[in-house]
Amino acid sequence: GIIRNENNEIFITRRAADAHMANKLEFPGGKIEMSETPEQAVVRELQEEVGITPQHFSLFEKLEYEFPDRHITLWFWLVESWEGEPWGKEGQPGEWMSLVGLIADDFPPAN
Repeated sequence: GIIRNENNEIFITRRAADAHMANKLEFPGGKIEMSETPEQAVVRELQEEVGITPQHFSLFEKLEYEFPDRHITLWFWLVESWEGEPWGKEGQPGEWMSLVGLIADDFPPAN
């Protein structure tokens, strides 16, 4: 999810040093489980990854991405209201960044 606060900052996490695409920035989120809708997935994933419960969110963009070995669909949700304070609940560092601080090269190709 694209978690945006009242200062127009985005909460972003960084992949672990030993993870695939180490140290790259990423929007918190994950996979949709077979039994859930994309909307249910964003709520569950943000609870699991950054400890917040989205209250108001909307679809920002949906992208199809082709990797050499698979095809994925990315759902980007804009989250502007939530319960809790976001933090890297799974051990990943997280921080608030201004929009101008977000550089495309710091993200994996599909993020």
